[in-house]
Amino acid sequence: MKLPDAQVAVLETASADDAQTIDDIADATGHKPETITGAAFDLEEQGLVAVESATEEAVELTDEGRQYLDEGLPEVRLYEAALDLGADESPVQMGQAIGASGLEGQEVDIALSNYARKGYGSIDSGEITADADADSETDPEVAALTVLSAGDADVDDDTLDRLDSRGLVERSERTVRSVRLTDDGVTALMEGVEATESVGQLTPEMLTSGEWRDVEFSEYNVEADAAEVGGGKEHILRQTANRVKDVLVGMGFEEMEGPHVDADFWINDCLFMPQDHPARTHWDRFAMDQPREIDELPEDLVDRVEDAHRNGVGPDGDGYHSPWDEDFARALALRGHTTSLSTRYLSGEQVGELEPPQRFFSVEKVYRNDTLDPTHLLEFFQIEGWVMAEDLSVRDLMGTFEEFYAQFGITDLEYKPHYNPYTEPSFELFGTHPETGELIEVGNSGIFREEMLAPLGVEDADVMAWGLSLERLLMLIYGFEDIRDVHGTLCDLELLRDTEVMY
Repeated sequence: MKLPDAQVAVLETASADDAQTIDDIADATGHKPETITGAAFDLEEQGLVAVESATEEAVELTDEGRQYLDEGLPEVRLYEAALDLGADESPVQMGQAIGASGLEGQEVDIALSNYARKGYGSIDSGEITADADADSETDPEVAALTVLSAGDADVDDDTLDRLDSRGLVERSERTVRSVRLTDDGVTALMEGVEATESVGQLTPEMLTSGEWRDVEFSEYNVEADAAEVGGGKEHILRQTANRVKDVLVGMGFEEMEGPHVDADFWINDCLFMPQDHPARTHWDRFAMDQPREIDELPEDLVDRVEDAHRNGVGPDGDGYHSPWDEDFARALALRGHTTSLSTRYLSGEQVGELEPPQRFFSVEKVYRNDTLDPTHLLEFFQIEGWVMAEDLSVRDLMGTFEEFYAQFGITDLEYKPHYNPYTEPSFELFGTHPETGELIEVGNSGIFREEMLAPLGVEDADVMAWGLSLERLLMLIYGFEDIRDVHGTLCDLELLRDTEVMY
């Protein structure tokens, strides 16, 4: 029987009694594992070998796990320091024990959270005790780290789960394939097998010389497993952002661009937001340390904005009667919304004076000091947009949203009246989450107030505007329940790799 060289190698190396792994056969024959895998599947089709598959879990120490293997677990170090200070006889100050242990930063929190759990002692009112009967040398987690570092995976599941939850080990699964000779394979070997001269790849030289006519090409098993290659691809959030841009351009909008770090003047003052507004405190904004303030602002515009804040606009206008300081207006911060771009464009400062009708948008990152939860991050993408035209109404604004969201299959929008310092009337938008059925806020909108537009030089037209969340649009399209799975330090890489693009 004539067979390709790799198949002959598998037959001659495999055994009818003991299954041998693909890696073992590859080492014995000098072939690549993927070559042996393909050959084994080809032989299995012919009934000459049986291929068995099994899932094998691999466990490796993380960098933190290796560090604690060398230095000791934080709770063990704290216990031993407490013992040395006599905490087994009477309580000692916790700060004294921590100082003696040499623990710093996050290690202190880790030690405190595990100390009592493991029965090393108690912590109460700033004092720590140590149980003299506890034995840190037999700590199961320490023993498990030692065993795993030696390449032995014989660790009980509870301890392994605890190490995994602490980020001290990394677990992975892989498929291990083994090959065993069948009776037909043994018969074939007894009758004799011969390696054929076969070519696995057509080359330009073969085409030029005509040699391809005389060689025998290896057959390829297109059903054989191939190595998984995790190549780079466009992030799903970027895919959605580009899709949003395409939709808005198709609706006749032009894209805005501008600085991520900007003066409070453009971010808030031009929006008729008072300087003592809670959102303008250091609790909500990220102020810059260097440089601290913008170099230049248009003086006449600064005067008009200040006058609007102090006195209002028009004969019946009334300002805020609250402090207004140009130094505060010049302060630099990471923008909390991309409406800073809108004020730059509407004022004519960015691209010159604009005559209605105009449509502009941006899909850019903004920064807020929010509490992290399933729908909030410290930085996220905002879909900013505005339309300048005569006689605009809320019906025009709602109709724009209906048309925009329909492009993404979202047709169940709901609206709720809202207050903004810079729009009147104002309302929030909500969409129904496809998995939980909950209403999710997806944006804020309204008609810009005269007190905002008049200082910017917009007097003979209305401007309707909005700020929508790109991440929450993504949640409604794909059904994600926690935006932290999609981007940020806790993102789910497997989710990003496996999620199909939806159009």
